[in-house]
Amino acid sequence: MPVTTLSWRSSKFAAAKKMRSRESKRDHQQKKRRLTNLNLRMKMLRVEMEEISEDQKKIKEGQRLVREKFEAIELECEQLRKETVLITQQSVSTQIRLTLMFQILKARENHDFSKASQLTCVLRELIAREK
Repeated sequence: MPVTTLSWRSSKFAAAKKMRSRESKRDHQQKKRRLTNLNLRMKMLRVEMEEISEDQKKIKEGQRLVREKFEAIELECEQLRKETVLITQQSVSTQIRLTLMFQILKARENHDFSKASQLTCVLRELIAREK
């Protein structure tokens, strides 16, 4: 084989090797760039997830406070209902006593003392039951 063929082949081999080396470096740089971008996106996602987690905690706390206030309001409403029923009962009782007293006065006015006596006994029993 002549020397020129060998040098031509080795120079062709060397050129191909250089080209593969450049492609390999370019591929490596692209992979590195993609990895850097991926890492950057991952960091951003972690930050967003952290913010979302904080927001969820705040929402949960707000819901807890609203629930507590709602329960307090319900308790207060129940107490008001009980007081309203009590006041209504007292009002009815007062109305009955006033009616009895008025009937006692009318009976005395009409000189019906036996009826007045009966009504007075009824009024006394009613007052005794209430105590």
